Amino acid sequence: MTSELSLRQRKKLATRSALSHAAWSLMAEQGLDAATPEAVAEAADGSPRTFRNYFGSREKAILHGLVSRGTTLVDTMRARPAEEPVWDSLVKVLPAFTATFAVQRDDIAVLMRAVAENPAMRAQHFVAYEDAHQRLAEFIADRTGTDVERDLATRLLAATAAAVLRTSVEIGARGETGATLPDLVREDLAQLRDGLPVGAGETTAHRSGVRPQGVLTIPNAHDEETT
Repeated sequence: MTSELSLRQRKKLATRSALSHAAWSLMAEQGLDAATPEAVAEAADGSPRTFRNYFGSREKAILHGLVSRGTTLVDTMRARPAEEPVWDSLVKVLPAFTATFAVQRDDIAVLMRAVAENPAMRAQHFVAYEDAHQRLAEFIADRTGTDVERDLATRLLAATAAAVLRTSVEIGARGETGATLPDLVREDLAQLRDGLPVGAGETTAHRSGVRPQGVLTIPNAHDEETT
């Protein structure tokens, strides 16, 4: 069996990419209202029917690039040495990954406004980041030998990494910090690193009731009553 794509598959991928790029460009240059299926299809030298064959909505077309980048991110993580701790892989990969967003700051700012103002865009934006969250969780589970559905630390770390990406890109797009986007991601990861038990050994310690140093715990009412 070969992993190479057939000519038909490559053409389909190229068409999907062209439609997504056209949708993103129309949104960035003229606003969300300009990115109608008809306008997107015309800009990509296709037809409205072709657009509907590939995307169920303009929102999916616009955000397809983010979903694709999430796939690329996880592929890059999987290519890291198997013995490398997950946190180290995140620190190595995430800052470099976000560097590609730095040159699109104005476009990202337009996207953030569209997400804030349009419920359909907001919903699809959430879906895009949830997709990244799930892919990261599956990678972490594979790397640490944990259960992606049952292990709390695995899902928390994946959610944390996705949140770091999302908030860093949004803050960077708004120009609220003088730091570069990769440096912002590094800072976020450094602040969070000691707060979650990661890896098979640490996860086991966490489950056994041994709290790793630096992990924040919040006492419940019963704890307060008995102390």
